[in-house]
Amino acid sequence: MALFDLSLEELREYHSDSVAPGDFDAFWATTLQEARVFDLAARFEPVDAGLSTITVFDVTFAGYGGHPVKGWLRLPAGTMEPVPLVVEFKGYGGGRGLPHEDLLWASSGRAHFVMDTRGQGSGWGGGGGTADPVGSAPAYPGFMTRGIDAPENYYYRRVFTDAVRAVEAARSHPLTDASRTVALGGSQGGGISIAVGGLVPDLAAVAPDVPFLCDYPRATTLTDRDPYREVGLYLRTHRGRTKEVLRTLSYFDAVHFAARGCAPALFSAALEDQTCPPSTVFAAFNAWAGADKTIEVYEFNDHEGGGPYQDAARLRWLRRYA
Repeated sequence: MALFDLSLEELREYHSDSVAPGDFDAFWATTLQEARVFDLAARFEPVDAGLSTITVFDVTFAGYGGHPVKGWLRLPAGTMEPVPLVVEFKGYGGGRGLPHEDLLWASSGRAHFVMDTRGQGSGWGGGGGTADPVGSAPAYPGFMTRGIDAPENYYYRRVFTDAVRAVEAARSHPLTDASRTVALGGSQGGGISIAVGGLVPDLAAVAPDVPFLCDYPRATTLTDRDPYREVGLYLRTHRGRTKEVLRTLSYFDAVHFAARGCAPALFSAALEDQTCPPSTVFAAFNAWAGADKTIEVYEFNDHEGGGPYQDAARLRWLRRYA
């Protein structure tokens, strides 16, 4: 589809109608406090991935509820001193993959920690290995409506908490430089990185690409593509619950985390993106509280966004921060 959303001029001025709940900050402070009752218990086990230039560790740490969450830590081979740290979150349906995948960031001389997204890892890529042991009320297939009956039960409460704990786990390794930590990811991973940017105050930088999980009131009515469409299909059956559902989603809208994010930020948006419409991305970008922010715009791309061009942009941009 050609351009279907607001014009670029309008996008640069667009602000979401989503309203943060009055207890948003208290909700998240309590959530993280409850998670930190459990020992982080981060374990780093060397893996023979058959690589000569990169060393890989199989990581397990305690996420939400103390549940075990997996990850990979990749380091440039021979690293003796702490190096800048990139913490990456994966797109919808993907997992941490295999140990020899995703070598870009470690190849750039940085530590690279990739979090396995609980319950996912069966939709594409090399798979995942982290269960989500928490059940939910009736939900539409997918992850978007799991536990949507209440903020306390919602699936992304667990995922965002896991993500904050992932940063803490990655920083606990002696060869990562906690003061130069970057959170990034694409699509769902971009939305998670925005949430982390709003919950972890001392990041060096945040780089969300074509982020998902932004501006739910607009996204769920503008596009009929999954995953946002899962919410509409749930409400098609559960008639009359729109207000309740939007209330739950308001605690997880990346727009509100962006309003609390102060680190330097590099976003990207694609103007033909029907999966994560550009207005929803600009809603988060325009809300980002930090003054040092920029957005790359790909005028004729769908959800693939900038792809390798955005990788190159991030590599250039991160030289200033990590």
